Order: sequence, then structure tokens, then C-alpha cells
Amino acid sequence: MLELLFGGKNIEKVLFFLLLNQRCYGRQLSRLFQQALFPFQKALDRLESGGIVVSFLEGKTRIYQFNPRYPFLQELKAFLAKAYKFLPQEIKDQYYEPKIRQRPRRKGKPL
Repeated sequence: MLELLFGGKNIEKVLFFLLLNQRCYGRQLSRLFQQALFPFQKALDRLESGGIVVSFLEGKTRIYQFNPRYPFLQELKAFLAKAYKFLPQEIKDQYYEPKIRQRPRRKGKPL
């Protein structure tokens, strides 16, 4: 939908995912969208070099989130939120709505 504006479909996917989940990493996106890791790493690097996202290490994993110092962050989030409303519900349910448990399960807890 916005891939021409952002310069690629993977950047669009990353921005929508970050809008809803606040944080992500490359392998997480790769598994979720069932695509190769490298295009997502390249998209995240482009967004980081543009100052839109920042990254930090958490263990051995590089975590990305929106840059709170980005001057147009509120406008970008408002634009993405409005564009997200126009995505088909199937795509929202399949990729963006949080259904994956983010925190680890307590040891010994039954399923």
C-alpha cells in the first residue's frame, strides 16, 4: 500500500510492525513474514541510517524501536496509524495483531 512512498514493501512492514509492537528484531520479522532475513536487515539499516529507528543490543540480539528524538515521529505515527486502518483485516490478523507471546513462560508452569 505504501511501498512506493517508503521505497520498499519491507520498510512498510517494519514500520507497521513497530507501530503496533514498539520493538522488533530482524529474525522476528523474518519468521513472521516467512521471508529471508537479509531484506529485513537491510530495511532496518536504512531506517536507522535515516534516524527513524534506533537499535541497541539485548544480549546478542539487536533490537530496533522508533527513535524518540526523530523530529517527525508523532506525524509519522499518525500517518502510519491512519494507513493501518485501510489494511485488509486478513493481513492485520495474520501479521500485525499481537498473538505471539512476548515474554518467556515460567519454568514448570503447565501449558
